[in-house]
Amino acid sequence: MFHEGSRLPGAAVLMVGIALLAAPSRMMAQRGGGRDMSATGTPYSRRPVICLHDCRSIPQGISSEDDLRMFQHLMAVQATDQQTATFVSVAQDTQAASMQLQAFREFLRKPAASSVGSDRVATLDQDIAKARTGNKSFLASFSPAQESGLKDLARKLEEADSALDKEIKALDEIVQTGKPDNEHIVNSAASLDKALASFQSQQVALASEMSIILPSSGQELSFNLPPVSNSINVAGRPISIPASGIASRTSAADGHNLFSLKLVADLSDLQQNITDVLRSQLNRSPRCGERIEIQEATLIPQAPASLVVVHLHFERWICPPGLGSQSPTELAEGEGTMEVKLTSSIEQNAGLRLVSGIGRVDADEFLREPLLSGSLGATLRDRITALLLSAMQKGTDLKTTLPSAAQKAATMQKAQFEDASAGQLSLIIDGQLQLSDEQTQQFASQLKQRLSAQTSAP
Repeated sequence: MFHEGSRLPGAAVLMVGIALLAAPSRMMAQRGGGRDMSATGTPYSRRPVICLHDCRSIPQGISSEDDLRMFQHLMAVQATDQQTATFVSVAQDTQAASMQLQAFREFLRKPAASSVGSDRVATLDQDIAKARTGNKSFLASFSPAQESGLKDLARKLEEADSALDKEIKALDEIVQTGKPDNEHIVNSAASLDKALASFQSQQVALASEMSIILPSSGQELSFNLPPVSNSINVAGRPISIPASGIASRTSAADGHNLFSLKLVADLSDLQQNITDVLRSQLNRSPRCGERIEIQEATLIPQAPASLVVVHLHFERWICPPGLGSQSPTELAEGEGTMEVKLTSSIEQNAGLRLVSGIGRVDADEFLREPLLSGSLGATLRDRITALLLSAMQKGTDLKTTLPSAAQKAATMQKAQFEDASAGQLSLIIDGQLQLSDEQTQQFASQLKQRLSAQTSAP
């Protein structure tokens, strides 16, 4: 789909233009990717290629004025650096949507796929919507000269976009019928695949005319990291934190490969059990002093952060001095709710970290100030942060999420929380992998072994 090439620097383009204008008869164009007219008046595709030595004669019917017009056209529609960067991002989003669609169609082929969850189609909807939105933004960036010179290609791309929109809506309607027929879904997905392929094809045609060179197919290499389930033990009960991801090569030169790394830790099980998790660590009932009982807790996304909401019961007891075994006396009791906002980050040589702060506090009058700015609130905040940080560090441990060939070559750069869907919390880790060709082969082999072991497991 993509091909390798390079764009001339601005100065080089200028020098070529000057030479062409000065002596057009000396600089011939050969067949390439632009638009021109044959001797019979039939349009055909040509892109000028500068000839400096041992040039062929001018084809019959092609004049130096044709080359000049072609050169002027290419200069007028050539993409800016910003447009090139934007288009590469759009092409990557479109490819991601295509991969999601292929995974969806593969799922439909499985015998167990008697029903299709709306969440799968919702994810596909989001990926396609992202690609279409980026595509519209790219078209909107055209200059007047680009709009004029590229109107035919832009129109075809817009028509492909409209067809793609029609097919994804058709799939949505089938899935939303309640109990959709699997055959109808399979046929609709196949039609959607054709529409998306046409959309991609028109994108590439437009990029070619604008002299945008997409990454070489030799550079395109991605590894899906199969899910690895890490767990923490809370009061004898395991809490699962599955992690999966993808590693995509961004550059390759002289036997060195640079991959972008994205890990996704699913925190939904931790969310569902957050009350028990906090109770096991925060509840306390000493004979004398402060007694705390966690009544309910929630952990919710507030991307790029997350929010812990704790409802607690508090009591303060004293033991009268010098009275031997006399029962302690209760001085005060009350209830309160406090919010702790968590923001994730990556620190050099320290890895994943959580920064926390106390937000809204709603409590009985005597309890509100200790929770909001006193030692009681600070202690609870710090213990909640430490507890969740420990769980998330285990869930994203590179020693378990990555094969051994890549563990020492990985660096984490960014971390943030995300709402995966319907309020389910995920932690996203972005980073890099630097691997030699040999390490890349080992990495691929170990991933294959891991995937094979998971597939064959009962």
